[in-house]
Amino acid sequence: MNIPLSNRSNEITQSDIRAMTAACKDLNGINLAQGVCDLGVPQEVQAGATRAMAEGFNSYTPYAGLPTLREAIVEKMATYNGIECNPDRNLILSAGATGAFYSTCLALLNPGDEVILMEPFYGYHVNMIKAVGAVPVYVSMQPPDWNFSIEDIEKAVTEKTRAIVICTPGNPSGKVFAESEIRAIGQLAIKHDFLIFTDEIYEYFLYDGRKHLSPGSLPEIKDRTITISGYSKTFSITGWRIGYCVCPDELTETIGHMNDLVYVCAPAPLQMGVAAGINELPGSFYSDLCDEFHGKREQICSALTSAGLHPYVPQGSYYVLADASRLPGSTSKEKSIYLLEKTGVASVPGSAFYSEGGENQIRLCFAKTEEDLDKACLRLASL
Repeated sequence: MNIPLSNRSNEITQSDIRAMTAACKDLNGINLAQGVCDLGVPQEVQAGATRAMAEGFNSYTPYAGLPTLREAIVEKMATYNGIECNPDRNLILSAGATGAFYSTCLALLNPGDEVILMEPFYGYHVNMIKAVGAVPVYVSMQPPDWNFSIEDIEKAVTEKTRAIVICTPGNPSGKVFAESEIRAIGQLAIKHDFLIFTDEIYEYFLYDGRKHLSPGSLPEIKDRTITISGYSKTFSITGWRIGYCVCPDELTETIGHMNDLVYVCAPAPLQMGVAAGINELPGSFYSDLCDEFHGKREQICSALTSAGLHPYVPQGSYYVLADASRLPGSTSKEKSIYLLEKTGVASVPGSAFYSEGGENQIRLCFAKTEEDLDKACLRLASL
């Protein structure tokens, strides 16, 4: 039976990240493709979720989330991000940062609206923008530091421009946007009257003394910024799906209604587990996290260098893009498959992060256990 698909489905493709994960499983390899943090979940977070189940937090919650977690995030936003917000007027909890981003797109974008993306980009951002009928417009960043021209962004602005996406620290690039860059983008947003969507899910993964700056903390652009983040990466709970967005008063209800329509609510006991983590973990947890991942970054970059796969050393997050030009193959997908078959280490083809190009790049995730990362690095170094 030939059942026609929606026009929308023709715009959406399976993530190369998922595809490489499946190929890795078939070969029983080491998966450095998917951004799954294999480290343990903090005991405080686990205990908080278990306690919540026993106390009866097993039903639907308000679509905006449970008050305990909303209040914990508001406090964290003030102390860490420099953003003052109200738990009832400026915050929506969702099914991960992805859920918050999609709900934002549903609420604020119309078919034909244009959204500027910096490439290399995160593929889910592109697909969610396309899913609501909006149009991604790309501006290139250049390695090794992923610099960009503000003039190129302004050239990309048209009368249809509705928003720009800033991912900091970036996936896949690891770029941490500097204050000067954010302010320059903010001035364009004011000049041309468009919104700023931020993805800050890796906000605690920072290296070489860098500090995280939330665009929404800048007074001049606070009212046009939707700040999106979550705890999937920080607490190693990617399957829990606890994310949020912070937005201006007049947008909260509409984004919340879209969240309710698509996701209903984030999982109730897991919301309480995250709240326990925020409230109970000491500040040293986050500094120790940075130290641990700094060591992992150095380890994988050293292995890539030994393999002749020059790494573009990330400033933040837990991914590294590498120059794969020495690997056989005419495309990044062929190069990634070769690397997997030769070493048993799965990566993501660089083309997954570009509208065009990236054929000589691969991305690897280093959020792995010490044992798995040691094995992967030995295999890479021997290439």
